[in-house]
Amino acid sequence: MKNSAEKTREYIRKRYADIAKKPVQVGGCCSTSCCSCGASSLDLHESSHTLGYKDSEVDSVPLHANMGLGCGNPLAQAQLKEGEVVLDLGSGGGFDCFLARTQVGNTGKVIGVDMTPQMIQLSRDNAEKAGYENVEFRLGEIENLPVKDTSIDVIISNCVVNLSLDKKQVFSEAYRVLKQGGRLVLSDIVATAVLPKELQDDLDLLAGCIAGAEHYKTIERWLKEANFTDIRLQPKDSSKQILDSWNPGSNLEDYVASYIIEAKKA
Repeated sequence: MKNSAEKTREYIRKRYADIAKKPVQVGGCCSTSCCSCGASSLDLHESSHTLGYKDSEVDSVPLHANMGLGCGNPLAQAQLKEGEVVLDLGSGGGFDCFLARTQVGNTGKVIGVDMTPQMIQLSRDNAEKAGYENVEFRLGEIENLPVKDTSIDVIISNCVVNLSLDKKQVFSEAYRVLKQGGRLVLSDIVATAVLPKELQDDLDLLAGCIAGAEHYKTIERWLKEANFTDIRLQPKDSSKQILDSWNPGSNLEDYVASYIIEAKKA
């Protein structure tokens, strides 16, 4: 018999598999309770702008790569350099990976990891159709990355770590695969107050990036325990606007916020 953690993980995987089968441009993802479910073909530019992306970035990626699933723009803080190797945790349709590949150039490389086979297939199809050669997508869980030790310069992620049922292990794995001097730049939803139990137990809100949010002080402690240094957790100025676009009038900002999380491997 499957335990509750396995059932929860399957629930999340199924939700995002359904999203991959019906990309956001076809009609949005509100029915599947995903992050940023307000994004549709009509307002994708507007929602992406709220997250911190430029219109030119949205227009530069293959069709269906941008699925409106984020809660910020980690690339705005990552300051990627030509030749670097980048790892995207929970790469979805490949949006951030495709933007990152232009910044690291042909001498660099971008690896996307996602636990949903349908997302991996979608992102691979996008890359193949666009002819991208410096990006690849691997099926795997972010708690057990299919990546070699000390092989990554920069780890990015966009609203995915909150979905993990073992976030402490995610940070441990991130530290393992980063090179010495490597850096971590995450955009994620974190808790700023104790979530009511009815929110914590809501599977739709868990798959929707709310119920699984961990308190920012706990995240900071876990990063320290994983031996990260130069740790910075900063709420986004547009956090309330982002949350309101997901669930208007729900006052989610009383409990959670969109944060940029940064750390380095000394």
